[in-house]
Amino acid sequence: MVTLEQSYARCKQLNRRYGTTYYWSTHLLPVVKRHHVHALYGFCRYADDIVDDLGSTATPAQRQAALTDFGDRFFIDLARGTSDDDVLKAVVHTVKAFDIDPDCFRRFLRSMAMDFTCETYETFEDLLDYMDGSAAVIGEMMLPILEPTSPAAYGRARDLGIAFQLSNFWRDVAEDLDRGRVYVPQEDLRKFGADPWLRTATPEWCELMAFEIARTRRYYESADLGIPMLPPASARCIKGARALYSGILTEIEKAEYDVFASRVRVPTWRKLAVAFRMLRP
Repeated sequence: MVTLEQSYARCKQLNRRYGTTYYWSTHLLPVVKRHHVHALYGFCRYADDIVDDLGSTATPAQRQAALTDFGDRFFIDLARGTSDDDVLKAVVHTVKAFDIDPDCFRRFLRSMAMDFTCETYETFEDLLDYMDGSAAVIGEMMLPILEPTSPAAYGRARDLGIAFQLSNFWRDVAEDLDRGRVYVPQEDLRKFGADPWLRTATPEWCELMAFEIARTRRYYESADLGIPMLPPASARCIKGARALYSGILTEIEKAEYDVFASRVRVPTWRKLAVAFRMLRP
């Protein structure tokens, strides 16, 4: 049977392998809190892999059934206070330790399930409905671990989660096309006359990306107002994560909005530099 320590180690492994930006940011938290953040990442990654693994030979119906089974197992294990799953054991422990609202996980799983039926989003408001569970709710899950000093941090945490996901959406346009999905709102594509399926950074596409990046930066600016509401260690972590994720937008601009030729990345040396800078007094 998997031990709690082994489960946390598995979640950390998933975080380090698949969420490097998120992973480096956790190093700015006290050691006693890092593994709890890894657990939340492990839960989200596990579900995301069920939905989005391009190498999977399972049918969409089989993947949807697997996601439902994963959610059912989590809530059953949460009710009994422990789990035998190598990921869920740590997740259940973290949820119990910080009294994280289980509804956060229901909303997250709802959005993951939407990926089986929604290939496009007509308006930005429609996309926000999806991101309530796929992004904003991650900020809500994190708040009890970060221990804010004001309830006003709640909305700022949601905005940061949205900013992170929007940054990922604009970076991952080509990868999402491979899955048959377009997260850029259809109304925006029409407004600028852009077509992602051309997989070319046309003038229209560049103008569209400049618009979406400006919109995303407004979410970062809103989220910044919540950082003073956090204790110093938590604030350092969030400032580090914010610097790294917003760096994705800068890299897209450096690539002249061509997110099709290759996947833009924030260099590892820059991640290390940000972490070092945030650790300095």
